[in-house]
Amino acid sequence: MNNWFKRNGIHFAIAGIFIVICFLYFTPAFQGKTLGQADVTGAQSSATEIDAYKAKDTTILWTNQIFGGMPAFQLWAPYKANVTTHVIHALKVVFPNPIDTVLIFLLGTYFLFIVLKLNPWLSAAGAIAFTFSSYNIILLVAGHSNQAYAIAFFAPILASIILTLRGKYILGGALTALFLTMEIRANHIQMTYYLMLAILILAGIELYHAIKAKNTAPYLKSLAYLGGALLLAITVNASILWSTYDYGKETIRGQSNLTQHTTEPSSGLAKDYAYTYSQSVGECFTFLVPNAYGGGSSTEMLDQNSETVKVFTARNVPEDQAIRLANQIGGFPGMGTYWGTKPNTSGPFYFGAAICFLFIFGLLVVKNRVKWWLLATVVLTMLLSFGGNWPYVSDIFFNYFPLYNKFRTVESVLAVAALCFPILAFLAIKEVIEAADSKEIFKKLKIALYITGGLLLVLIALPEVLLSFRSAEQANGVQALAQALQNDTNVATAVSNAIVKDRLALERADAIRSLLFVLIAFAILWAFIKHKINVTVLSISFLVLILVDVWQIDKRYLKDENFTEKQESNKPQPRVVDQFIARDTDPDFKVFDSTVSQTYDLVNPFFHKSFSGYSAARLKRYQEILDNQFSKSINHDVLDMMNVKYIITQDPKTQSLNMQVNNTACGHAWFVQHVKYAKNADEEMEAISSFAPKETAIIDQKYKSLIDEKSSLIDTNATIKLVNYNPDHMTYQSSSTTSQIAVFSEVYYNKGWKMYIDGVETPYFRADYLLRAAQIPVGLHKVEFIFHPVSYYAGEDISLAGSVLLILALGFAGYTENKKKPTGKKA
Repeated sequence: MNNWFKRNGIHFAIAGIFIVICFLYFTPAFQGKTLGQADVTGAQSSATEIDAYKAKDTTILWTNQIFGGMPAFQLWAPYKANVTTHVIHALKVVFPNPIDTVLIFLLGTYFLFIVLKLNPWLSAAGAIAFTFSSYNIILLVAGHSNQAYAIAFFAPILASIILTLRGKYILGGALTALFLTMEIRANHIQMTYYLMLAILILAGIELYHAIKAKNTAPYLKSLAYLGGALLLAITVNASILWSTYDYGKETIRGQSNLTQHTTEPSSGLAKDYAYTYSQSVGECFTFLVPNAYGGGSSTEMLDQNSETVKVFTARNVPEDQAIRLANQIGGFPGMGTYWGTKPNTSGPFYFGAAICFLFIFGLLVVKNRVKWWLLATVVLTMLLSFGGNWPYVSDIFFNYFPLYNKFRTVESVLAVAALCFPILAFLAIKEVIEAADSKEIFKKLKIALYITGGLLLVLIALPEVLLSFRSAEQANGVQALAQALQNDTNVATAVSNAIVKDRLALERADAIRSLLFVLIAFAILWAFIKHKINVTVLSISFLVLILVDVWQIDKRYLKDENFTEKQESNKPQPRVVDQFIARDTDPDFKVFDSTVSQTYDLVNPFFHKSFSGYSAARLKRYQEILDNQFSKSINHDVLDMMNVKYIITQDPKTQSLNMQVNNTACGHAWFVQHVKYAKNADEEMEAISSFAPKETAIIDQKYKSLIDEKSSLIDTNATIKLVNYNPDHMTYQSSSTTSQIAVFSEVYYNKGWKMYIDGVETPYFRADYLLRAAQIPVGLHKVEFIFHPVSYYAGEDISLAGSVLLILALGFAGYTENKKKPTGKKA
């Protein structure tokens, strides 16, 4: 045991250094503060009802808090049978957010570089380079915790696959299963998909070399172990994947229900929506120069020395007011410091100046075939990231590759490139260390310097040759600004020209900075090649250099001010209208706020069961209702059928909020007098454009066999009322002298909801495009809707079996590795 600790002491020391780095960088987190992220606020608002039941030790898999009601799978579910759920929970107990994620980044990437046979200090430097690449930090600031968590497992998955390909079948396969299980458990399929693209390229290159060497047996054997690892990871995550698969088909990423009057594509996301956040082709300069495109939309603040501020001070505007005005100008189209094509951005993809220099160097000196895998992956991910800005490759994937059209924010594929860059960069350093011919290495090092340094010199001296510094929206911004300045076109034009100069200044300053880091990296390698420093000094020097580089840039996007006291909850304070509505003791009604975006409402779900909400996984039918019944005007008939009891409006003069009681709301459930059949979804949508929901139900004719109209007679004294509310177990009491058609103001979702009348399962159907309905027999009856999705409950049983197998696989791998004795040297 003592020998084991001695052999691995350096790894423990580096793990300790990682913890120290986290403590210094994320000091507020260790002081009990949390990141005040906008997307975290949205997630908290969506999970309000879920959290309320969790506080009572009750798990609900359906919530009525947002969009009238939807499954909770993509918001939160316990998944207790999945062993990695408990691993993640343990990490979060030990380390505060986001330290747990950052440590997985650091340790997982360190593991990858150790597998690539770099020394521990260089491995640590590589881990820091990837972990603190700007996009990963920006994700933490934005609150995209699941996405960051998924990216954190990229490196250890690749390390485990490489181990397997090298012939460590049992250990590599078991670790692949473990880390891939954790990756899938993060529940960000888009990031997992992008990683799979890189793995497929790696597998293809390995297959080519196996065929070339006429030795495919080891490759096929490793593929079999990796296939088993994938199957095991899927099994452990059966509940997540099955539920996501079932639900995904019904969301905005699924097939359209309409063929007419729809803005939705027939399947997947609309291309314009999917491509909204696409990387400009020239924006890839930010890999090397972070402010090449002006930084983030609101991260670069202009000071008294900026040209924009001088435009106002030259017109006798006080300096403090001029600074405030200059920074407010960014609110006009194309007038901020960021001038790319994205609607807004929190910051650029910065990989590190030294890393980019070493990447170019690696292309010249690395002999390992892994170079071609890394280069191919980088090229592909860059082409895909361009999206609508250069759609030729991206469109092929969008139109023909399975699942690809389900994803948006295509620029996020560069998270894979952010890992490939430091891998090749540090493999280049490894080549220098192991080189037999230092003259040839130094020659190629100078070529890499000429390429990288020459590019930077152009970006310093003549940046307009490569970059325009003008936004496509700038002309519109000038026009809007001129109107705001009482038609003063001269000032608006002067401001526009000044902001271009400020963008250029930001880019030039960062280009000079990047050149400095490139020269230092070159100097370190030169010193080693000339035998002026040893390997340890070389390695530690790069660790410090990389850390200083990325630390400085990341602090532009994640500052101590981003952290808030825990008691300063992200939950907004209730408005007067919210306080009034809260007096209503009815457990199940909805609120419609006409003053907010119905698909980006971070406020109302905190206080009410809301017609609106915040989720990219909302139901397709609900989105189609919003597109067709609320895009031009408000359809009060739909509000009535959804039991919207209160409507919030805004006084156009005073901007104050008003609250109206909707006296025509249909209630929790009601019996209708008439049934009108529709041939398809288009007819249903047309019918609900204007109808009396309390009297008439619009029903697709495919449900006609479930309705006995002859026995369904009007009983004006019939009643049906909600007697017990639980989001996934609704109980009603009905009373009628004839069979009646009942409509419930609850969203229809047939993959889990079951209806019982007096304990006997009974069929139900969809009415009014979106709601549940059923024929209720004569007499007094207890009517229940219970949400019991097979995908979750059967999936949990499968997950449990998979978890047991995963633990056994890891145990067996540990046992076999422990049995191996180190080969002693012969005397």
